Amino acid sequence: MLVNFKQIIGMAEEGGYCIPAFNVYNMETCMGAIKAAEELKAPVILQVYPRLFKEEAGYYLSPVVVAAAHKASVPVCFHLDHGPTELEVTRALRYGATGIMLDGSALPFDENIALTKRVVDLCSYVDVQVEGELGHVGTVNDDSMDEFTVPEDAKKFVEATGVTALAVLVGNAHGRYKKPPKIDIGRIADIRKATNGTALVLHGGSGIPDEAIKEAVKAGIRKLNVATDVCYAFLDCVQEEVVKPDRTVAVDNFMKKPIEAVKVFAETKIKLVGAEGKAK
Repeated sequence: MLVNFKQIIGMAEEGGYCIPAFNVYNMETCMGAIKAAEELKAPVILQVYPRLFKEEAGYYLSPVVVAAAHKASVPVCFHLDHGPTELEVTRALRYGATGIMLDGSALPFDENIALTKRVVDLCSYVDVQVEGELGHVGTVNDDSMDEFTVPEDAKKFVEATGVTALAVLVGNAHGRYKKPPKIDIGRIADIRKATNGTALVLHGGSGIPDEAIKEAVKAGIRKLNVATDVCYAFLDCVQEEVVKPDRTVAVDNFMKKPIEAVKVFAETKIKLVGAEGKAK
């Protein structure tokens, strides 16, 4: 069933667990994630990166995600990931997104607040809620990491914008880590307390040690983003199938194993964050 961002985050808050958010890029990655969620009876978020909305791919992919969510026997939120401007936000809403992430983290503090607040107000007209970001979550290839999210700033940001969830920088980054990151669990707890229990989001979930993720969830992380490892699960299987001399020519048959590979991977994250069996 298709639900909005507030509904799915509310489930996590009520149950004290975390919603796995899988970035999907085509029909097959979407199918793999949905199959995992249904098998484990878990609520999930399927999210799409902003470049797909800026390009024509989002137009074709969005109906797939919406149809999969409606058909699913578990709650599914269709979320824009890292939307930088109103352009991507507007297209995501037009194409059926039920959750929006507005990423103004690279902007000065006051400008981030202003942009995020505008998007929160815009989305409220269609009962869609917003995730903001404070503390720019970069990539593993960056020369240095920005300063970690400051609890006092997070409090001001949440109160000024009205976001439903807040993505924070606490030692995490996007991509495959060269070495396991050190996640500042204490800071997560401090931000959670300062923001009066606002749902927190951990980006860069690919490669963070399992124990760190479990501790982060206990400290207040209610949404875990996973993108890079979804791609690897899919592409590693595709590459393995391509080298087989007796591979099938029909693309739909060829894609069955990559779909299963994504499903198997997604199941590991669903179990890790405590979402298994939580679908209502």
